[in-house]
Amino acid sequence: MFANHLARISTVALSGGLFLCSLSAFAALEWNMTPGVTEVSREVYSLHMLILWICVFIGIGVFGVMFYSIYHHRKSRGAVAAQFHESTFVEIIWTVVPMLILIGMAIPATRTLIALEDTSNADMTVKVTGYQWKWRYDYLDEGFGFYSTLSTPREQIANLEEKGKNYLLEVDNPLVVPVGKKIRILTTAADVIHSWWVPALGWKRDAIPGFVNESWTRIEKPGVYRGQCTELCGKDHGYMPVVVVAKTEKEYQQWLTDMKGAQPARTEAGEWARDRLMARGEEVHKTICAACHQPDGRGLPPAFPALAGSAIVNGPLDGHINIVMKGKPATVMQAYAGQLSDADIAAVITYQRNSWGNKAGGLVPPTAIKALR
Repeated sequence: MFANHLARISTVALSGGLFLCSLSAFAALEWNMTPGVTEVSREVYSLHMLILWICVFIGIGVFGVMFYSIYHHRKSRGAVAAQFHESTFVEIIWTVVPMLILIGMAIPATRTLIALEDTSNADMTVKVTGYQWKWRYDYLDEGFGFYSTLSTPREQIANLEEKGKNYLLEVDNPLVVPVGKKIRILTTAADVIHSWWVPALGWKRDAIPGFVNESWTRIEKPGVYRGQCTELCGKDHGYMPVVVVAKTEKEYQQWLTDMKGAQPARTEAGEWARDRLMARGEEVHKTICAACHQPDGRGLPPAFPALAGSAIVNGPLDGHINIVMKGKPATVMQAYAGQLSDADIAAVITYQRNSWGNKAGGLVPPTAIKALR
């Protein structure tokens, strides 16, 4: 008897504990939009909340009348359906009231849309180009640019390591911008349709090959703001994050100076030692090629052929260089001549021809790639 009573108490206590845990977990969930860190994002948030509550009010009114009518005018209470035809008054009411509601929603919506499209008087311009599966940021006023690719370790993606805090939302080179400046963003793509989205900015913009879409933002406080490509752009669509780092004007100018100073080192085309080429090649392969061909070169046949034992990798050097620089039509193999420097192309080809049991050997100097352009 006592044991049964104790068991019931334990069950109740356990159930209560699980209930409280579920409440705490539920409290951590965030279903709503974020107010963001820009004036426009707050306008979008306010518009969203206004229309949401209008819809809630209409829903409560419509369903309230419907349920009241069903309950109080049911057949069991002897209710008899009224017999009437057109009512001019009712026709006017259900025409005028929705029209006024729509006008009330359209005025703030139009004001917000106009603000979203006003890219005039920008302090700086950044061109954002989508590639499978990375972004390129070109600072048009400063004359330099760089690629931004996923930096989440492949071991985490393959469930060989514990996933980090910003799993699939971390990159090697984030877009860095100053706070308090109006930034004009030109969005396009080099291959398929992508979509550049950072929730904290309050908007997203499609990146379409052959088109340039304009947007703008003015971030009000320093911080790191993360987003993703929101267009299903291919096999590794989920591996194409967006990271924006907003810095103070002083910090931004220092970053600008450092980046400009580093540009020549990224593109130098002198003679490189074998060890240096192999180290750079491994880095480029893991960043650019591993998404399709895997870090160990095994690929994902038949869509993504293996590089280990490949006839192209182990064949004539000209053929290997040609496919890396010019790509392969009607496939996802892109032309990297316009994306990678001479040094990076030379390094990744050297690495692939000397890894995973490939017997081609030799090394490709960056000067050889430069001569082929």
